[in-house]
Amino acid sequence: MRILGIAPDVWISTAALVEDGRIIAAAAEERFNRQKLSKAFPAHALAYCLREAGCQLEDVDGIAVGWNPGIHIRSASPRYFSTNRWRGEYLVNVPAALLHAMANPMVDRIEEWIRTPNSKIHVTFVDHHQAHAASAFFLSPFAEAAILTVDGRGETETCTWSVGSVGQIKKLQAVRFPHSLGEMYSAITEFLGFQSYSDEWKVMALASYGRPNNEYVCRIRKLIELRDDGGFELDLTYFSYYLFDRQPTMYSDKVLELLGPPRNPGEELEQRHRDIAWALQRVFEEVYTHLLFRLHASTGLSRVVLAGGAAMNSVYNGTIARRTPFKEVFIPSCPDDSGVSVGAALYAYHCLNSGPHRELHEHNYWGPSYSNAEIEAELRKYKIPAKRHFDIETVTARLLADGKLIGWFQGRMEFGQRALGNRSILADPRNPAAKDLVNAAVKYRESFRPFAPAVLEENAHEYFDLPMRETETVPYMEKVFPVRSDKREVIPAVVHVDGTGRLQTVSRRTNPRFYNLIHEFQLLTGIPILLNTSFNLNGEPIVCSPTDAIRTFYSCGLDALVLDDWVVLK
Repeated sequence: MRILGIAPDVWISTAALVEDGRIIAAAAEERFNRQKLSKAFPAHALAYCLREAGCQLEDVDGIAVGWNPGIHIRSASPRYFSTNRWRGEYLVNVPAALLHAMANPMVDRIEEWIRTPNSKIHVTFVDHHQAHAASAFFLSPFAEAAILTVDGRGETETCTWSVGSVGQIKKLQAVRFPHSLGEMYSAITEFLGFQSYSDEWKVMALASYGRPNNEYVCRIRKLIELRDDGGFELDLTYFSYYLFDRQPTMYSDKVLELLGPPRNPGEELEQRHRDIAWALQRVFEEVYTHLLFRLHASTGLSRVVLAGGAAMNSVYNGTIARRTPFKEVFIPSCPDDSGVSVGAALYAYHCLNSGPHRELHEHNYWGPSYSNAEIEAELRKYKIPAKRHFDIETVTARLLADGKLIGWFQGRMEFGQRALGNRSILADPRNPAAKDLVNAAVKYRESFRPFAPAVLEENAHEYFDLPMRETETVPYMEKVFPVRSDKREVIPAVVHVDGTGRLQTVSRRTNPRFYNLIHEFQLLTGIPILLNTSFNLNGEPIVCSPTDAIRTFYSCGLDALVLDDWVVLK
């Protein structure tokens, strides 16, 4: 059974194809049209998924969309009759876009295609938070687990508690819009001069520069109240995001009375801004912990899986096993809206079609790959001198040990917001200047943002304070942990100002080439770690094709580009 999952245009549009419970392909539209966080219908991503599966759209058995427009039809708002999009249109525009993408449309009229009971392809609209829940549970290694989803908003929900078991996700409780932990975080992100729905992780990084337990903690606590039933309520007089187009900001003037004047984009950061970021992160963690305690009390389970945009908060994720009753925590590589296409397809397969086979997913390398021959053809097209090496890991390790900044392009592209060793920029973590150098010469981004350490799985506990010392794995950079005090001066480039690192544990089993590269670097330097960040410039999507990699390489301060077995030097 083949099911195509689609996330059309909520926050980022993606497509995924699941066959008999196994993910064949998945990618974001932004990687193909090169528009960061593109919300365009994922036609290019869809076409890629079908090519990877060796089929046409007519060959899939079902299509699952990670948003349910039926909920919007119940009470259509007149504000959608102007320039804003009404989600109820999904009932028409998603099938229309699919028909346009088909080489041979099955029917002439959209209405006939939707209503024909014997039509081979059926479009299923999955509730947004159900798709989030499925993306976490069915990608996890657990047969049964508690599920928490928290984001800005779905159709009407912003937080759900559920239980996942074989072929089933049972929702227990929900918090409804406009009460939203995600929207609160985004509103203060905007107040601090950053882009809401995009730069929340900048605020998370900035929080480490704030003064602990500063005066703004009590002020931000006024924005949200914890309820006895395990949920929460916002004081909506401080916000205007739920008024949509009627207000210029997500927050009301009362926030200015509470926190002072907002920071304009590009203005110098003051200590007040850092303190507000620290306070916001602190209150976010208090609320999230409250939700997890309620979920544990309702389920009695020791395992939990998390999804929704709030699960991108890696700083908090690393503390869950220590500060809640849950002993095992799983977060997929795509807990944000990029994973909704995968979740919708997996929900349709397991919960709606009783799919018998559950695949163990140990990686997220579901994007396009390119052969050495294809790469060589691209290099020749652009008349770029390059040399092919058959010991590429050794050659690259030497370049890194010599202080070179490397663009690393290998195998299938990762799915999700983070590069995990196939579309990465790499550097020597021993170099104290490497962080500032990559920020200034390559990423062109704020100096306060940290970079991740990619560490060999078996060596992680030697460098990081992990809850489960010998067995803790962090394959998707999804958790932040303290760097051991005796190692901080050894790998300064990947240690944040608060002594932590958002690590990625690298397994030989799931990515042998990246593992071998780090191992070769270890043989040369004694350090089983590399600085790893996504292969892109600030404001651009992560590179997808060799052409993307070549253009990015010559647009920044990288010293070398490694494309599969090929090395390009400046």
